[in-house]
Amino acid sequence: MTTASPTSVDSTPIPDGTDPGGGVLGGRYRALTLGIVSVVLVIAFEATAVNTAMPTAARQLNGLGLYAFAFSGYFTTTLFALVVSGQWCDRRGPLRPLFTGIAVFGAGLVVAGTAPGMWVFVAGRAIQGLGGGLVIVALYVVVGRAYPERLRPSVFAAFSSAWVLPSIVGPLVSGAVTQHLGWRWVFLAVPVLILLPLAVMGPALARSEREHPVLRGADFDRRRTLLAAMAAVGAGLLQYAGQRRDLVGLLPGIAGAALLVPAVLGLLPKRTLRAGRGLPTVILLRGVAAGAFFAAEAFIPLMMTTERDFSPTLAGLTLTSGGLSWALGSWLQGRPGAERYRGAMIRGGFVLTAVAIAGAALVLIPAVPSWTASVAWGVGGVGMGLTVASVSVLMMRLSAPEDAGANSAALQMSDALGNVLLTGLAGVLFAALGGGSLAAAHEGAGDGGSPAAFAVILLVMASVAVLGALLSGRVRARA
Repeated sequence: MTTASPTSVDSTPIPDGTDPGGGVLGGRYRALTLGIVSVVLVIAFEATAVNTAMPTAARQLNGLGLYAFAFSGYFTTTLFALVVSGQWCDRRGPLRPLFTGIAVFGAGLVVAGTAPGMWVFVAGRAIQGLGGGLVIVALYVVVGRAYPERLRPSVFAAFSSAWVLPSIVGPLVSGAVTQHLGWRWVFLAVPVLILLPLAVMGPALARSEREHPVLRGADFDRRRTLLAAMAAVGAGLLQYAGQRRDLVGLLPGIAGAALLVPAVLGLLPKRTLRAGRGLPTVILLRGVAAGAFFAAEAFIPLMMTTERDFSPTLAGLTLTSGGLSWALGSWLQGRPGAERYRGAMIRGGFVLTAVAIAGAALVLIPAVPSWTASVAWGVGGVGMGLTVASVSVLMMRLSAPEDAGANSAALQMSDALGNVLLTGLAGVLFAALGGGSLAAAHEGAGDGGSPAAFAVILLVMASVAVLGALLSGRVRARA
């Protein structure tokens, strides 16, 4: 690992008692920690609340046929913004990309909330994706630059904890607002919440920038920026082709793959797709974990409504246990003495995730009680908390300070690609196995579900999690 330069944060652990800032909520770090956790809290609430309001928004805008593009538009622009943010952070520090991202994210919410039609709504979601991509990479770089190594696991645990409250109250609040005030207020209310983290962390982040100035680097790498654009467009074309599933969709599918594959090879660290030891495997495992877990999670509420006759709200609450236990798993990996077991925690997290996804499939057996899915997802949350936070800690440790932005962007890109590709695969399997049309299901037409389709999706994603467990032994390079 490259030695830190005098202008970068020293990654050497600081012995307890010698750091004047104390813990993450000590005097030195309190405002910064509260600020960045507030940013995560706003993003988490947006994710849970907006997803609840999305079907109503699409119906009222007469755009249910474009429903999936409201999600893909977000993730495709995120892919581009991740790379831009990584380069921006490495050359100018995280302050500007972070605050720019927050502003763009809020603007996207306003555009979506005031949209007169579905295409404008999709454009608003795409603007949100740009802002979200800028923000998440900048937050990781802030953690790497402003906190000593011994505190980083606690910060990542706080990130996970910030999802607990939104995962519980988000669907309920969003559902009530959508029903009584209208779906637009779900989008328009969130930008107001952005003002809090801006006010709290602004001075602390500016102080951190002064204490750890960034040497002016070279101009933006045009090649990486072009590759990021290729990845975004390629992912969008693949999703469009997967939605069509006909001969007409074959051409955009081929074009999407032709753009995406070389872009991914150029953007991710070398040997990532071959699970090279050390950082390449760490980056790869982030996408494997996120893709398997969230692809399965996307279909569990639909499974509960079609196979167990749950209401949409109750089906969504089935996943609440995962948000709570995710924070528990992340907290466990940050305990004193856990560092020596980092690789084992990643492997154990993947095993728990695989067990959870397979356990949720048991609900398809009529004799199995419905609450089994909630219990299973609680187990999966622990596994994801252990895995995702540990992978983030290892990425920071294996990154030279001048590469923290690029590697943080690669980690988030792996996450986004895992979500896009595995969720897309799940959608193709669902349709091919007679699962019915999601659009028809939202409109009340068609059965919207098939036990065999759900079973195959969940077992495939459980197998992907098992693959992650097998690869986890490669997170440490040979001596």
